Amino acid sequence: MADPFDRAASKAPPTLGEGCLSRYDPAALGHDDGTDFPGAAELWEQLQGTSDASVPE
Repeated sequence: MADPFDRAASKAPPTLGEGCLSRYDPAALGHDDGTDFPGAAELWEQLQGTSDASVPE
């Protein structure tokens, strides 16, 4: 095992493009890739509400 990154538990999916046009290959992504956070909008609203209350006028 010459490359220490070979021991990593996870690996990024393959990408297409180069530089700032680099993106994950949609054909290589599966059901287990990405995120699913259905409560994101509610959490965002909650955090925005708490940050507004703590700002002095």
